Amino acid sequence: MKAQMLSDKELIGRYLQGNHASLEILISRHQNRIYAYILMIVKNKELADDLFQDTFIKVINTIRAGSYNEEGKFLQWVMRIAHNLIIDYFRKSNRIPVIDNSKNEDFNIFDTLDIMDESIEDRMITEQIHKDVRNLIEILPDEQREVLYMRHYAEMSFKDIAEVTNVSINTALGRMRYALINLRKFIAEKNIVLTH
Repeated sequence: MKAQMLSDKELIGRYLQGNHASLEILISRHQNRIYAYILMIVKNKELADDLFQDTFIKVINTIRAGSYNEEGKFLQWVMRIAHNLIIDYFRKSNRIPVIDNSKNEDFNIFDTLDIMDESIEDRMITEQIHKDVRNLIEILPDEQREVLYMRHYAEMSFKDIAEVTNVSINTALGRMRYALINLRKFIAEKNIVLTH
C-alpha cells in the first residue's frame, strides 16, 4: 500500500518505527488547513510561519515521547495545539487578534458559504457584496468569528471545534448561531442587499 493512502494513525506508527518519510507525508497532508487557520487569526505571515513551526515541533516532540493518543483525530489535535500556541502568544504580548480578510486575498470564506445565489452574473456587485460581508465578519466577537472560520473554512465538525476551543458542543453551536444572527442584524442595519 502506498504511504499516501495510509491513515494518520498508520503514518504515526511508521514514523515511530523509524520511517521519517511518514511524518513528512502526515505534515504535508494537513499543513495547508493548519497554516491557513493560524494566518487567519494572527494576520502576519512571519508570525504565522513561526507559530506553524512551533506547532509541528510540539507535535513531533509529543509523538516521539510516545504521548500521542488521539486516535483518528490527528488534525483536530494539531489544530488544538496551534490554537493554544496562538492564545499563548497573544497573552504574552497582551494583544487581541483582529482578523482582516482584505489583506489575505488567498482566503475567501464566501467560497464555502452558501449565501450567494450562483446565478448572479454581475461580478462587480458580487465582489462588493463579499467585501461588505467580510467587513461585517470583522465586527463579530472573536469567539464567533473563530467558529465561523473553523466551520466553513477548515470544514471542522462542531464536535471538533468544541474540542479545539475547549468548550462544549452546545457552546460552539451557540457561537455559530449568534455569529449568523449578528451577521443578519448587521446586514439589515447597513441595508446590504445580498442579491440583485
